[in-house]
Amino acid sequence: MRLVLTLLCRNEADIIRSTIDFHLAHGVDLIIATDNGSIDETPQILEEYARQSVLRLLHQSEHTHDQAVWVTHMARLATDEYGADWVIHCDADEFWWPACGDLKKELAEIPAEVDVLSVERHNFLPPLEEADTSQPFHQRQTIRERVSLNAVGQPLPDKVCHRCYSGISVSDGNHAVALEGKELLVVRSAGIDILHYPIRSYVQFERKIREGAEALERNQRISPGVGATWRSLYKVYLQTGRLRQYYDALIPPAYELTDFLLQSNLIEDLRLQRALGNE
Repeated sequence: MRLVLTLLCRNEADIIRSTIDFHLAHGVDLIIATDNGSIDETPQILEEYARQSVLRLLHQSEHTHDQAVWVTHMARLATDEYGADWVIHCDADEFWWPACGDLKKELAEIPAEVDVLSVERHNFLPPLEEADTSQPFHQRQTIRERVSLNAVGQPLPDKVCHRCYSGISVSDGNHAVALEGKELLVVRSAGIDILHYPIRSYVQFERKIREGAEALERNQRISPGVGATWRSLYKVYLQTGRLRQYYDALIPPAYELTDFLLQSNLIEDLRLQRALGNE
């Protein structure tokens, strides 16, 4: 089996190396990455892996977050140029965790009639206020939600990976795929889940919401419903000066954390911390 992972990123230097190393260590053969006009060290980091021949680097300079178009292009490259059997569509802040330790082994167990796996995501909380900022994110962020909702209170939608077919199309958000005239059988994965670190500091969070929402506004292809979470956070909180208040409310006080873990939707999850160590 040949497994390819696609990666669309913009200004993710604080996490991108961990994302790449983790997936290469857990069964991915090749990463096809599109850098969307990053101005931090993200392009240089991606170029390092490209020189090692474990990553194909593409560039899209337009800040329109045209995700469906760009990810579909990468999915078709995975199929037509690299002969992939399965492709995972990943964001820089996602870690696709295989229960058996190897993504290929998990995918090899999928019945032949199943074309698409939907995979549940679990959001990790931002780091606690007293966390050591010199440590990497996976050492500081070890509390996640058992069941995650998005910023507007709706269930966090699954992401998908799928078998490779010529002509495949990927939706905005990487939540679904389609093949012309063919119905694809989708099942929810029992052996893979996604550890999701969307908020790693206030500065990173504010930049993400600003850049993401403004990019979506420039995109004339998509409907206003695409990227609803980013748009809502931008309009309701960032533009009204209340985004810091929203961020702070996500983090329980340290003295109440034990009670939160016992009584709420929160759980301590050390899997990524142990997998990446002090990287």
